[in-house]
Amino acid sequence: MAAVITVRAPFALMRRLVSLRLHKRCCSKVQSACLVYHPHSYSLIAGQQQRFFRTSYVAARPVMPFKLSDIGEGIMEVTVKEWYVKEGDKVSQFDSICEVQSDKASVTITSRYDGIIRKLYYDVDSIALVGTPLVDIETDDGQVEGPQEDVVETPAMSHEEHTHQEIKGLKTQATPAVRRLAMENTIKLSEIVGTGKDGRILKEDILNFIAKQTGAILPPSPFQEICPPPPASVAPSTPAAKPREKTTPSVPTPVIPKPVFTGKDRTEPIKGFQKAMVRIMSAALKIPHFGYKDEVDLSQLVRLRSELKGLAESRGVKLSYMPFFIKAASLSLLHFPILNSSLDENCTNITYKAAHNIGLAMDTNQGLLVPNVKNVQMLSVFELAVELNRLQTLGTSGQLGTVDLTGGTFTLSNIGSIGGTYAKPVILPPEVAIGALGKIQVLPRFNHKDEVVKAHIMNVSWSADHRIIDGATMCRFSNMWRSYLENPATMVLDLK
Repeated sequence: MAAVITVRAPFALMRRLVSLRLHKRCCSKVQSACLVYHPHSYSLIAGQQQRFFRTSYVAARPVMPFKLSDIGEGIMEVTVKEWYVKEGDKVSQFDSICEVQSDKASVTITSRYDGIIRKLYYDVDSIALVGTPLVDIETDDGQVEGPQEDVVETPAMSHEEHTHQEIKGLKTQATPAVRRLAMENTIKLSEIVGTGKDGRILKEDILNFIAKQTGAILPPSPFQEICPPPPASVAPSTPAAKPREKTTPSVPTPVIPKPVFTGKDRTEPIKGFQKAMVRIMSAALKIPHFGYKDEVDLSQLVRLRSELKGLAESRGVKLSYMPFFIKAASLSLLHFPILNSSLDENCTNITYKAAHNIGLAMDTNQGLLVPNVKNVQMLSVFELAVELNRLQTLGTSGQLGTVDLTGGTFTLSNIGSIGGTYAKPVILPPEVAIGALGKIQVLPRFNHKDEVVKAHIMNVSWSADHRIIDGATMCRFSNMWRSYLENPATMVLDLK
């Protein structure tokens, strides 16, 4: 915009106008200066309109690094298996962030903040170290009170471990009172199956979990008698009425992936459960194994199970043979406690375990897993069936927790479930004995009248630590275990 200059203006005024124009060019300002002439007076009206770049200052929200806390059991690294979020996603407290897998269990990490994901530190299948950031979360000012220091938490009293780490697919829901009770007893809520609405964990669930861990006996809850359904009213038959056919629920056939031949060698790192197997089996090489095999006639047990199977199904529980095998093992361990012990690394002390935490080897998509049932000596056959159903469901979906996979004292491997007959099981340190159960076969045998009859025969293969268990002890234990199964009524006398 041109400036209007009167020729009569003094030189000083003209110099000011020139400087204003130079200032406009240098600073990218648009200025307007008008010189208005009045008789006998000169005045400069600074009716200047200035246009600048608009700059707004927005208070930056804090970005919190979300670190991987201690999962426990001496685990220092995990493998990131799956991300449930991406950069820019909004998350709330307890929303799933990612799934990580250690050499013991798969764990889902959940958010402790409301905010926006700003950075993912690891790719899928990368190794994440305990104490290092997993993600950066941009949070609101109100969520952070001053600078916070992330500390690698201990598994015993870790608050974040109770509230922000859970088994994959199971959302931890509990009231503050229940969470406080779990923290006071150093119990992970993620390891408890809630019986409330939508899987909510109740106070009774915590108390029952404590009872299983310590062997305590809780006051009995009111028994609910299971009544058979009333007979359906028979409607008068009509010509159009047809008898309803009993349909069998279809079982989905497992899809076997088609192998792809590439013609090239492939090298991949050992990690996850496979890494745990390498470590445990390497330790097992130090144990001199003593093997013992026998066969068991399960004909009476087959008949007993067929009678109880319908009753168990009416209670919503699948009854297999494993609860009987496990209970018989526990009853026999009471007579031979050396098989439920452990030997220290220096081979100078034997620890006799009070609890019978009997493990069951499972073949899963993640590899070989051995969850265990805690305090079998305190459980009935039906309670064992309930616990096995829970472990098998979690194992199939890859949701077994650390508590389920640790603390075993004796192991049974059901090799017969995939068609095996004999095996040479390998002891899982620090345990000192393991048994492998073969498939049940219908074979001809002689009865007490020397008649050839049809019998249900199962082979069992035992391995024992020969440093502290001799062959005679293993043989006597096997004979007692076999007698309980061949005459299951005798177990009633010793049940507690």
